[in-house]
Amino acid sequence: MEKRKIISLAGELASGKGVVSKIITEKLNYGIYRNGEYFRKLAKEKNMDVTTFNKYVKDHPEIDFEIERSAAQYAKTHDEFVIDARLGWYAVPNSFKVYLTVDIDEAARRAFNDEKRKETEKFETIEEQKQDLITRYKLENERYWNLYKVRKEDLSNYDLVIDTTEGKPEKVADKIIEEYEKWLRK
Repeated sequence: MEKRKIISLAGELASGKGVVSKIITEKLNYGIYRNGEYFRKLAKEKNMDVTTFNKYVKDHPEIDFEIERSAAQYAKTHDEFVIDARLGWYAVPNSFKVYLTVDIDEAARRAFNDEKRKETEKFETIEEQKQDLITRYKLENERYWNLYKVRKEDLSNYDLVIDTTEGKPEKVADKIIEEYEKWLRK
């Protein structure tokens, strides 16, 4: 399989995918494709928070297939971009596949303090946010297994795994770029 100049960036909720992908695209002058934005847009159109929409999508697999298919379709006509998507590695298997991990308490703190999430995630405490992240993680894992027979948290799916709990986004992006350039040369 021929390698593509595409970095698929997956990871746990609030692991920093959005921030890191933005840094990578700026440093490499790459484009970006974000499945999460599309998912949130659909949730908002249905007047649902993202967890409720996750449950809804479970009963409407055509939505999930459409979302994942859109990334694969985009990759057919584009190169030199980052896919910010949980299953980007699955949709574009010849991409450089990266998975970001994060401690759940740090993820909850990040998510709770992220103003962009407030439209589709409304919580009074960090603990409520944490419980929601845990619920969404389980819902996604179940859905992806039932639909695609894949486990996004199976680290053998990836070329690089980075824990972002303590890492600064700039350093995480630099490490990804360094390993990506090595991968391209192999």
